[in-house]
Amino acid sequence: MARGGVGTAHGITLQQLRCFVEVAAEGSITAAADLLHVSQPTMSAAMKDLERRVGRVLLRRSVRGAALTEDGIEFLGYARQVVEQTELLEQRYLGRPPSRRLLAVSAQHYSFVVEAFVRMVKASTASEYAFALRETRTADIIEDVRTLRSELGVLYRSDFNRKVIDKLLRDSELAFSPLFLASPHIFIARTNPLASRRRVTLEDLEDLPRLTFDQGTDNSFYFAEEILSTRSAAQDIRVSDRATIFNLMIGLDGYTISTGIVSDDLDPSIVAVPLEVDERIEIGWIGHVSVPLTGQAERFVAEMREVVSSFGVELLS
Repeated sequence: MARGGVGTAHGITLQQLRCFVEVAAEGSITAAADLLHVSQPTMSAAMKDLERRVGRVLLRRSVRGAALTEDGIEFLGYARQVVEQTELLEQRYLGRPPSRRLLAVSAQHYSFVVEAFVRMVKASTASEYAFALRETRTADIIEDVRTLRSELGVLYRSDFNRKVIDKLLRDSELAFSPLFLASPHIFIARTNPLASRRRVTLEDLEDLPRLTFDQGTDNSFYFAEEILSTRSAAQDIRVSDRATIFNLMIGLDGYTISTGIVSDDLDPSIVAVPLEVDERIEIGWIGHVSVPLTGQAERFVAEMREVVSSFGVELLS
């Protein structure tokens, strides 16, 4: 967009759409103005003018920033498509560099997601970029995608949580697209005595600390990232990030239950051992029902599929 202005032509301008996309991504009119090198009053006036032109309130303003209204969420889906297609034309025919803002993803704590994200960023031709990867709680993933703070989210379903997760997605007008089915494994440190086993049972884990990801105020069994979340454990530790959980695996010989996909490049101190249970884990990504993925999001999904298939895991169509 032109630096220092936002345009005043009749109808909705491309400059206004670009500004709106940035405000939605930053959650702040002031932050978006700084990013696009325009004044805060100019950006604020542009957003008010955009709302006047479309006849809807798109932003809910407060001292904490600017959040999308329901109309704003729908409008953002269309705005993103227009901006992305215009940028593709400009790159192809005007030789302009790719947009600085490319993709935001919210996900449960999976190393294959991180590896796919790394591959995507390395493949980017943008000299400047603003990707975002949020490893966060299950409820926050759904809310991030619902409000388009993130374009897509990555989470799991099982027979236990499927009805609850699917209802939440329907209520938020989101859809689940399966990636793969995984057999449950435990993640443990390479130094753990169980690391040399070909497989383990639940009884083998009874004297080890169980490590799970905290789900905050929405600490429902249905939001847990780990299967068998209702099973009691004598030693139970909740953590909030993947680095901490790996450190506790090493320091306390703790374990967590996950997909079995762990990258030696990203997590060389951790191994996966099959767990003997009659459960399957379905991993997939979520997005808006009515908002097509941008090209960058499609590339990220393709990278996830490539990473998963490299581990010999069968992909779901």
